[in-house]
Amino acid sequence: MAVTARRRAVSSVRCDAAGSVSVRLAFPCLQLGPRCTDREGDMRLRSRRAYSLAAAVSETPPQQRPEAGLVVSVRLHDSISEEGFHYLVFDLVTGGELFEDIVAREYYSEADASHCIQQILESVSHCHLNGIVHRDLKPENLLLASKSKGAAVKLADFGLAIEVQGDQQAWFGFAGTPGYLSPEVLRKDPYGKPVDMWACGVILYILLVGYPPFWDEDQHRLYQQIKAGAYDFPSPEWDTVTPEAKDLINRMLTINPAKRITACEALKHPWICQRSTVASMMHRQETVDCLKKFNARRKLKGAILTTMLATRNFSAAKSLLKKPDGVKESTESSNTTIEDEDVKARKQEIIKVTEQLIEAINNGDFEAYTKICDPGLTAFEPEALGNLVEGMDFHRFYFENALSKGSKPVHTILLNPHVHLLGEDAACIAYIRLTQYTDGGGRPRTMQSEETRVWHRRDGKWQNVHFHRSGSPTVPTK
Repeated sequence: MAVTARRRAVSSVRCDAAGSVSVRLAFPCLQLGPRCTDREGDMRLRSRRAYSLAAAVSETPPQQRPEAGLVVSVRLHDSISEEGFHYLVFDLVTGGELFEDIVAREYYSEADASHCIQQILESVSHCHLNGIVHRDLKPENLLLASKSKGAAVKLADFGLAIEVQGDQQAWFGFAGTPGYLSPEVLRKDPYGKPVDMWACGVILYILLVGYPPFWDEDQHRLYQQIKAGAYDFPSPEWDTVTPEAKDLINRMLTINPAKRITACEALKHPWICQRSTVASMMHRQETVDCLKKFNARRKLKGAILTTMLATRNFSAAKSLLKKPDGVKESTESSNTTIEDEDVKARKQEIIKVTEQLIEAINNGDFEAYTKICDPGLTAFEPEALGNLVEGMDFHRFYFENALSKGSKPVHTILLNPHVHLLGEDAACIAYIRLTQYTDGGGRPRTMQSEETRVWHRRDGKWQNVHFHRSGSPTVPTK
């Protein structure tokens, strides 16, 4: 197969539980043998072994095929096999995640949440009508077609999807993401299309208040909550949500799948089809604030996998289960204290080096910045317009033209820093960054962004190898 492309960029690297790696590439121009297109596309490169493990329907459900002409899900344009690999060419979806777009909006209401879930339900309804159960509905798989205002929401990643006949219920295996799993899956009962509606209920709950209905650091306790349907609508955040919205959530989060609302029924619910008169138009700032924190936690979990892939050190996670050198296997409190103090000190070290990096940015000190960052630093940030950038050249431009030394003073505060250690030589940190500055008129201003940074220690020195930032750009607006 002859593949030629300009401006190729790796958009993501994914490793599944079986250890199979999937690389996604964005190709602005593709030539596939005699076939050629000038439209942008997204290509996934998968090993044949990984492809054979997932049934064809899992990667290419009917609603994704070109002849369907569907706009509610990411469309598959081509499928090519060559020398042990399978190439899948999808739509290039440039709008980013729906949840990231919501927190960047100046106005967000219950009616907006109704419109979002309506688009999701339309996608799910189309899947179910075509005999497809997605099984992995979650924020990461809800993408916007473009960066244009009002862009369509597209359902992505059918890697766990299954094909069913009508309302067939069967045990198709344990699959999905913990917080979005349905009670019947956790009980290992036969299941079908209703599992997607349960996940929609979880997503709608988050859309309205910015946090999930089921949450616990301990996965066993989380699963117990889900199986019991143990959620509520606590005050004060739910006091301003209309009864109709709560009713739809209750119908989606019904424990008995036979009594759970279907996608077609949900689309006829008054809160959806009569939103202009039923859904509240009040701006929900607290929801946006909570959603920013929720997004930051999700990005931290994703960054953990990025670190493991980038360092090629999967054994690092195992070292978390081992005692530090010099600490014996014992139940004595002194040993626990030693371990806790060591962990605390290492976390503070990550916070400190992050603060040093931010200080270098504020001071416009590119030399100091390059000493803290890996030469192959990768980044997702607003300035890159949704692209993954690699290396220092992209950042050098801003240091030389907008962050030069001697410019107006900038003050930065890191709020709620959360550090996750991965063995001895890798760590992730997620935080909210508040930047204070004065604009061209001398007026004080404040910007906010949510950041996740991945650190790796080489030769005893911490270096930033990847970061993801959403919200405001680094450079203050004039």
